[in-house]
Amino acid sequence: MCDDHSLDDMIEYRLRSARVSRRTFGAMTIVAGLLSALRPVARAAEVQEAEVDIKTPDGTADAYFVHPAGGASPGVLMWPDVFGLRPAFRQMGRRLAQSGYAVLVVNPFYRSHRAPTAPEHPDFNDPATRSALMTLMGSLTPTTVMTDATAFVSWIDAQPSVDRKRKMATTGYCMGGPFTMRTAAAFPDRVGAGASFHGGHLVTDAPDSPHLLIPKMKAHYLFAIAENDDQREPETKSVLRAAFARAHLPAEIEVYTGTMHGWCPPDSQVYNHDQAEKAWSRMLVLFKGALA
Repeated sequence: MCDDHSLDDMIEYRLRSARVSRRTFGAMTIVAGLLSALRPVARAAEVQEAEVDIKTPDGTADAYFVHPAGGASPGVLMWPDVFGLRPAFRQMGRRLAQSGYAVLVVNPFYRSHRAPTAPEHPDFNDPATRSALMTLMGSLTPTTVMTDATAFVSWIDAQPSVDRKRKMATTGYCMGGPFTMRTAAAFPDRVGAGASFHGGHLVTDAPDSPHLLIPKMKAHYLFAIAENDDQREPETKSVLRAAFARAHLPAEIEVYTGTMHGWCPPDSQVYNHDQAEKAWSRMLVLFKGALA
């Protein structure tokens, strides 16, 4: 889950683990550090990138758009975690574009302010920092997600670098995991693949729980679940499997051994390189098969 538990995980990891020192973590937050952490893309496409502004009913969203320099490619809408649009997610978007996709990485907190929306080196023990992050996350609702998804999908489809004859995908990290499900359900004929990495609140008791939207989807899915999230909510994976089976939709749902919530972005203090690379590779397999 992307909530107080998530921040507690990061605090605990920083205090008890020497694997990622403060000095090393600081280095990983710059682009050079990110490049060294991520495996190079084989036969990487040359890409073009730009910071863009997208009009929505609620204002102007800032985002990062990157795509192969030649031709038109399948579109991907990437929802970041609670720390928002930042160098790590720009680099992840660029890496995905090098594999042949037109990627829009958004700032979901644009209603409050433009990126960056979190400190580069957040002090999780600082109550003000924790409160600010949770306030940002709390400002997003199913309604704001749908408003934004509509604007973002429309913007993606208006770009000449996007191949509208092929399905698009959506990916989400932490709080972004359920956003992918809302997007896939709202645009079933457009979204052919979804990937949630350590997504939170995928299955709840609320009447608007994301898992209840699965019958409206046509997307094939990947759920990469953190081990400690699974320990807290072991029933989530079973509910998801059953719901996708009833909908007759393929879904790869796996708990990644040894991971803590937030392990995929390379600037995370709980980053697990080997498991993050495995999850990334499974996403690429999903996209290759589903974005026809």
